[in-house]
Amino acid sequence: MKGSEVRIENVAKAFGDFQALNNVSLTIKAGEFFSLLGPSGCGKTTLLRIIAGLEDPTSGIVYLDGKDVIPVPPNKRQINTVFQNYALFPHLSVYDNVAFPLKLKKVDKKTIQEKVKKYLSLVHLIGHEHKKPAQLSGGMKQRVAIARALINEPSVLLLDEPLSALDAKLRQSLLMELDFIHDQIGITFIYVTHDQSEALSVSDRVAVFSEGDVLQIGTPYEIYEKPADLFVAKFIGESNIMEGEVVSRDGILYTVNTGGLGPIQITSEREWKTGSKVIHAIRPEKISITKDRPANLPPTYNVFHGMTYESIYSGFQSKFFVHPDGQTDLSFKVFKQHESFLERGPEIGWNDPIYLSWDADDGYIVEAVE
Repeated sequence: MKGSEVRIENVAKAFGDFQALNNVSLTIKAGEFFSLLGPSGCGKTTLLRIIAGLEDPTSGIVYLDGKDVIPVPPNKRQINTVFQNYALFPHLSVYDNVAFPLKLKKVDKKTIQEKVKKYLSLVHLIGHEHKKPAQLSGGMKQRVAIARALINEPSVLLLDEPLSALDAKLRQSLLMELDFIHDQIGITFIYVTHDQSEALSVSDRVAVFSEGDVLQIGTPYEIYEKPADLFVAKFIGESNIMEGEVVSRDGILYTVNTGGLGPIQITSEREWKTGSKVIHAIRPEKISITKDRPANLPPTYNVFHGMTYESIYSGFQSKFFVHPDGQTDLSFKVFKQHESFLERGPEIGWNDPIYLSWDADDGYIVEAVE
């Protein structure tokens, strides 16, 4: 199978007075695993349905390998969809569910047998051919749906929240299987999810949606490490968010006055003028937390003393909530990974005096304060 390029050009969609999409434009490369990520109601599923031909846009064009497919009916687009609710025929066996698209096309029996075996093998369901959907787990049902979507050998596979009905461990397992299947067959995957960990885990690139707009498109690394605005910074992972004023600059190194906390050093590839009011952030896992003041740090490090007011042990890590000295209205979240055996538990606990430190490179200025 060969993947197709999907190009979205100024696509808008209104449902009465509600604007679901606002002139969205993006290009999904042939063979890419591309995720549409955002909260419920942000427009990502609407865009997926427009690509599939299940909805018509109010305006704009969808191109498949350079061809406008808006006039093309869904069954002629070489695009198949895997839905959240599986959409299996309950009265048909696994074999007949997977074979159904080929039987509609009146493909010969031998070819159907060969292809059903091929795709059931791909999704690890050999031996379950004669079971009905009611006899299958949620994960197995979703594998049947994937095999049925792939047997048509589409150039684009659309996946609409395909794992949201599964428990956490099964979601992670099936997500890895989806990534493996994508690597094996090489077609274009467009994956809709509200779960940022899913999108970051398997995507080549991610488009972050909010209220019908695409806020940022980039690799998982770019989306996480260099969020384009405050919404992306908050939606992807966790961040400590602060406001301040740019007081000086030395190349890409900025000093930002945060009021009661004092000056913080931070680097930014974007240019900010002295006096600018900005929002800046630091990820909890980028902050070091220690009982003793760290020694011999480079001059670009920020160091603050404070007190823990909450600590949560989570096995592989502890989460600390810290008030800097004299700043009970300012709280820092800090994640500390447990890299070695803890015979007596974490050395830092509730109500402990501590030091926080992080390098200027680890923080980022998100956007100007409006």
